[in-house]
Amino acid sequence: MLENFSYSNPTKLYFGEDSLNYLNEELPKYGKGVLLVYGGGSIKKSGLYDKIVKILKSNGKEVFEDAGVMPNPTVEKLYEGCKRAKDNNVDLILAVGGGSVCDYAKAVSVSTYCDEDPWEKYFLRMEDVDNKIIPVGCVLTMVGTGSEMNGGSVITNHAAKLKIGHIFGDNVFPKFTILNPVFTYTVPQYQMVAGFFDIMSHVLEQYFSGEDDNTSDYIMEGLLKSLIHSSKIAVKNPTDYEARSNIMWTATWSLNTLIDKGKSTDWMVHMIGQSIGAYTDATHGMTLSAISMAYYRFIMPYGLHKFKRYAINVWNVNPEGKTDEQIAKEGLDQMEAYMKEISLVMSIKDLGVTEDMIDGIANGAFILEGGYKVLNHDEIVNVLKNSMI
Repeated sequence: MLENFSYSNPTKLYFGEDSLNYLNEELPKYGKGVLLVYGGGSIKKSGLYDKIVKILKSNGKEVFEDAGVMPNPTVEKLYEGCKRAKDNNVDLILAVGGGSVCDYAKAVSVSTYCDEDPWEKYFLRMEDVDNKIIPVGCVLTMVGTGSEMNGGSVITNHAAKLKIGHIFGDNVFPKFTILNPVFTYTVPQYQMVAGFFDIMSHVLEQYFSGEDDNTSDYIMEGLLKSLIHSSKIAVKNPTDYEARSNIMWTATWSLNTLIDKGKSTDWMVHMIGQSIGAYTDATHGMTLSAISMAYYRFIMPYGLHKFKRYAINVWNVNPEGKTDEQIAKEGLDQMEAYMKEISLVMSIKDLGVTEDMIDGIANGAFILEGGYKVLNHDEIVNVLKNSMI
């Protein structure tokens, strides 16, 4: 490992079927007012809402609700949440839901006491937090984003046609997260599978960078093999606890800042995918799956050594009698077959992208430099066009 780095992660995790009980250990650490943040109401149908409210009230908390967080949280919703948090002087934000709810909660936590427009300060100028932060706790009901153990927050501005993520520091990480795989059983199949690919994409964005012999790459290969194995089981039997628990744990470790250590990292699939989301509001994981094959086939020649390793170590491609290019290509072919097997979206046309959107999507995709090839605008357009086939 050639790079210097520091590492810390302040989020405390409680994992397993009884993990919700540990809310009773965490809640006494915070003041009386709790902003309960959740999405469209599925937690009420499942009974989780009632369980959490009962625990909150038994701990003497005053509960204020912020419901209706959408899959791609908007800047308008952020302003609404900030007002609710500030008007009620809340001491803790408790996010109950998937990654979008956790992302939104962190955005509210840093924005409530911001003296400027938080969209301008945090998502356009990418400035650090210099104001009061409301602590966040999470109860996860859908896996994929890894937002439960990192400082990331993604907000969409439809008027500007931008979907932007800001990676905040340790001070914004959730203070604690409850991880009960059973809570993920109610997620619809489409959303579940989209989450699976979001996990895979997180790993690949970090894997396909660097040329040194890096411990992080060995960890990532193990995470990918576990995910591939368990996701196939979960697609056939969504209530297989062992598969869902392995996937939940893999999702958390795929983006909790551990495996990027010593890495440059890529993230162009996410940049393009997020720009697609700004135009279509499509499910995040599916925006990633729809462009991944075109993107990775385009950059494969520039990182051939790693694509060869990926094919052999993750997809068990037999290298005997084959060129490096043939090995790498076979690995990507196997990846594509797996993606089709679990019913991922493979074309951006299926997400509502039209030809007249492509140039705007390319303009909205931030160009990063950590991968094997730094794309220009025309190359992003080419990837998008190849993703429409």
